Amino acid sequence: MRIHGFLAVAFCMWCSVAVNAQKYSVTDRIPFGGDQTYWDYLVADAPNHHLYVTRGDEVLILDLNSAKEVARVANLKRVHGIALAKEFNKGFISDGGDNAIVVFDLKSNAVTQTIKVGLAPDAVLYEPTKKRVYAFNAHSHSASVIDARTEKIVATVPLSGIPEFAVTDGKGNVYVNIEDKDSLVRLNADGTKVQDEWSLTPCKGPSGLAMDAKGRRLFSVCDNKLMIVTDADTGKQIAKIPVGVEPDAAIYDGDRKLVFSSNCDGTLTVVKQDSLDKYTVVQTVKTEREARTMALDPVSQKLYLPFEQIKPGTKPPDPGNLPEFTPGTFQLIIVAPQM
Repeated sequence: MRIHGFLAVAFCMWCSVAVNAQKYSVTDRIPFGGDQTYWDYLVADAPNHHLYVTRGDEVLILDLNSAKEVARVANLKRVHGIALAKEFNKGFISDGGDNAIVVFDLKSNAVTQTIKVGLAPDAVLYEPTKKRVYAFNAHSHSASVIDARTEKIVATVPLSGIPEFAVTDGKGNVYVNIEDKDSLVRLNADGTKVQDEWSLTPCKGPSGLAMDAKGRRLFSVCDNKLMIVTDADTGKQIAKIPVGVEPDAAIYDGDRKLVFSSNCDGTLTVVKQDSLDKYTVVQTVKTEREARTMALDPVSQKLYLPFEQIKPGTKPPDPGNLPEFTPGTFQLIIVAPQM
């Protein structure tokens, strides 16, 4: 009886920890000065304790532990995303305002090269097996493929529409959402042509994309409050999950089997991967309006979401447009599990 009682108590304690580990809340807010009123994607580099945050014409580089600024890459035009090729000590910034990929040194943070690509590059991705950087050009409906070592363009891949976020499985496969076609593209084994284009219907306006590389599942978040789960090998649609309004980023946490969707309506949707084919919304965390992109530090389990305060009295914008922000109110929300 004692043993059984002890096991029961231990099991209940384990259950409590497991449940609490999935309950997330806003734990801190980090303000930053300046008048920038635009931001996009951000990247956490946990091994080097850095968080890269795009903001207007610059990239802020923060210490992951303290969230204090340690450096910045400035004098850009309109930045969107960052890809890290750490084996070459290089970072690649998509500067949509200059139709360019900006290369910088990861140790000195100095800009070393500017590579002209297509029109309005948005998402940028490093693919480690081929040692290539992919710049996804929104206005020219293409992907510029860059050799990370030589920094030369080796191919331009035509796409059917506006590319949004992209992911790789670390084995050479590259996937990208096509926003205006409500589809998901897989490039061929060489990475220089479209191999497949799969419909995401009933998704409208897919933006953020995440991947469970081991389980071969892709997670596309859509403007019409959906997350679509797709088999990465066959293109078969696995599940449709409700999320918030106009999500712009998705993250998969393989250690905890969770998928996150950051939404423009001031919510963060937390989805539990019960199995490869079954998903359950376990929490909707209140954040802030327009806190629509995010990065995850897998070590601390913290999520970082940038936002800026909307001007009082501002009317809600049309779908797909940004509201008017109050300059000087840019900050990071930190969301973490309650332990």
